[in-house]
Amino acid sequence: MFKVAYDPIYAHPLPEGHRFPMLKYELIPAQLLHEGLVKPDDIFSPGVLAEDIVLTTHDKDYWRQLRDLTLPLKEQRRIGFPLSARLVERELRIAKGTIDGCLSALTNRIAFNVAGGTHHAGTNWGEGFCMLNDQAIAANYLLHSNLSKSILIIDLDVHQGNGTAQIFENEPRIFTFSMHGDKNFPFRKETSDLDIPLADGVGDEEYLDILCKTLPKLISQQKPDFVFYLSGVDVLSTDKLGKLSLSKEACRERDRFVFEQCINNNVPVQVSMGGGYSPQIRDIVDAHCNTFKAAIDLYF
Repeated sequence: MFKVAYDPIYAHPLPEGHRFPMLKYELIPAQLLHEGLVKPDDIFSPGVLAEDIVLTTHDKDYWRQLRDLTLPLKEQRRIGFPLSARLVERELRIAKGTIDGCLSALTNRIAFNVAGGTHHAGTNWGEGFCMLNDQAIAANYLLHSNLSKSILIIDLDVHQGNGTAQIFENEPRIFTFSMHGDKNFPFRKETSDLDIPLADGVGDEEYLDILCKTLPKLISQQKPDFVFYLSGVDVLSTDKLGKLSLSKEACRERDRFVFEQCINNNVPVQVSMGGGYSPQIRDIVDAHCNTFKAAIDLYF
C-alpha cells in the first residue's frame, strides 16, 4: 500500500479566523480511515526538515527571516498567514513528508502528502499561503542524492505554479508543467517549461481533452524517471476561488489519467494535495479522497 504523510500540526497552526482552509488536512485522513481505504499503519507523521535541505532550494536570507520570525510585515501579508513558529514548523514537516513520500514511491510506485503543493513559494518569497515549496525541495533532494536524473512536475492546481517555475527556470533536469486558470491568481505569472492557461468557465470535456492530448506526449518527450503531481481540487465548479467548472467526476478522471500515464511509463509519482476552497468542506474532502480512490483502483 502507498504511504500517506500526515501530521496533526498541519491542521491547527493558525488563529481561529484562519482555520477553515486547514480543516481538510484533518478530515481527509479521517475519511480515508473511516471508509477503510487506508490503514493506520499507512499514515505516517513526518519529522522536521533539516535546514541544509531547505537551503538547496530557498535563499538563505529568506529562510532565516522565516526561521527567526523577522520576515517584514509586507511579505507576511503576501503569504496570507500571520507568521508564527508553529506555522514555520508546519512548512518544514510538509516538505519532509514530501521527501519521505518520494523515497517510499521509489519502492511502492506512489505516495501521498495530505498537505503540500505549496507551489507559490519561490526561491526568496512566499505567497498565497505558501512559504516553503515542498515539491521543489523534494525534487532537488532527489537530484542531489542521485536518486533521479529527469523529473516532471505536473501541476494541475487551478493556480499557476509560479514559485516552482521560478525555482527551476534554469534547471534542465526538471520540467515544469502547469495547467491553470489564465485570469486567476497569481496575477503576475512566471514561465513554466509548459504553461496551458485556461479561460474562465472551462468544463469537463474541454479540460480532459486538453490534458489527454498533452500529457502522454510530454512524458514521451521528457522521459522522466520521477513525477511530482499537484492534484488541487480548486478546479471544481463549486470552488469559490477557482473560476473553472469541473465536476467531481471529471476531477477524479483527471487524477486517474495522470496515474495511468505514470503506470504505463513505469514512473513513480509523489502526490501533494494542493488547493481546494469550496464553501462546503464536504466537497473539498470528497474530491481529495477521490484522488486516493483513483490511485487505489489502479495500483492495488
